[in-house]
Amino acid sequence: MSTATPVALPVTWAPRRNRAVLYALCAVMLVLFSVLAVVLPESWQFNDRVMMACSGLLFAAVGLMLARPKVVADPEGLTVVNFVRSRRLSWAEVVRVNFKAGDPWVMLDLADGTALAAVGIQPGGGRAQAIAAARSLRDLVEQRGSGARQG
Repeated sequence: MSTATPVALPVTWAPRRNRAVLYALCAVMLVLFSVLAVVLPESWQFNDRVMMACSGLLFAAVGLMLARPKVVADPEGLTVVNFVRSRRLSWAEVVRVNFKAGDPWVMLDLADGTALAAVGIQPGGGRAQAIAAARSLRDLVEQRGSGARQG
């Protein structure tokens, strides 16, 4: 087990730089497509203008979906929020935290034999930050979860 300083709970890990870029891009898309819908030539029909505005909403929705990932640790367990789905795990369900060189994000080995991607911890916001977050999560799993009991 690591001798690192214990992490104060609750803690949230999320790729903040990615989120900032995606939120700004979503705002730009909404404004751009809305302005385009208004300034289109008169030969464009009302339906075309509505679809242009809806396209901006669609692109913004995809951007917001890509900005969702995070991992939240609290005294009872983990909440892993990925692009589309969220999953709540007790500490006992998480066996191991894996983050190997070249991995796009942390993978959690679960007690049922499956693995779960924890996209909220990824090197997109900085490799050193992602490694530190993965180590903190690993320490929490070892302290609170089944990793402590397996020895």
